[in-house]
Amino acid sequence: MAKKNKVDAEAKQVIARNKRARHDYFIDATYEAGLMLTGTEVKSLRMGRASLAEAWVEIDRRGEAWVNGMNIPVYLAGSWTNHAPKQRRKLLLHRDELRKLGARVREKGYTIVPLELYFLRGRAKLEIGLARGKQEWDKRETLRRKQDMREAERAVSEARRRGQL
Repeated sequence: MAKKNKVDAEAKQVIARNKRARHDYFIDATYEAGLMLTGTEVKSLRMGRASLAEAWVEIDRRGEAWVNGMNIPVYLAGSWTNHAPKQRRKLLLHRDELRKLGARVREKGYTIVPLELYFLRGRAKLEIGLARGKQEWDKRETLRRKQDMREAERAVSEARRRGQL
C-alpha cells in the first residue's frame, strides 16, 4: 500500500497542455523548468485551473527566462493576498540551459513555447520547447501524415480481427 502511494505521489499530474504549439511549431528540443509561484497561484493550480493558450517564453538581457501570458485564474478563497492572473512568472533553469536557449533564440526563426504545465513530486513544472514556426503547407503535411498513419493502423487491426495476419 505504501509503495502504491509513493508511486502515485511521484506521478506526473498534468494541469494544462498547449495543443496548438505542436500544431504551429516544429519542436526541436524540450526542457523541464521550475516555476516561481506564490501561494495562491499554487492553490489555483492544484484546483486544475490554468491556460497556456496565449503564453510565450522570453529570455531577458540578464539571462533569466520568463513566461508571459500564462493564465492562472485568481484563487476563489483567496483574500487580499491573491495574485494577478496573467503576470510574468520566472522560470527556473540551469545556467547552461539558459545559455543554450538564449543563443538559439537569437538565431532567426527560433522561439521558446510552453508545452505542458504539471505537478511532479509536489512541485509545479513547465515543459518548454525550442521551436521553429511551421508554414501552412507544413501543417497540412503533418495532418495528412497523421491521418495516413491512423488509416494504416485501422487497416492492420481490421485484418487481425478477420484473422488474415
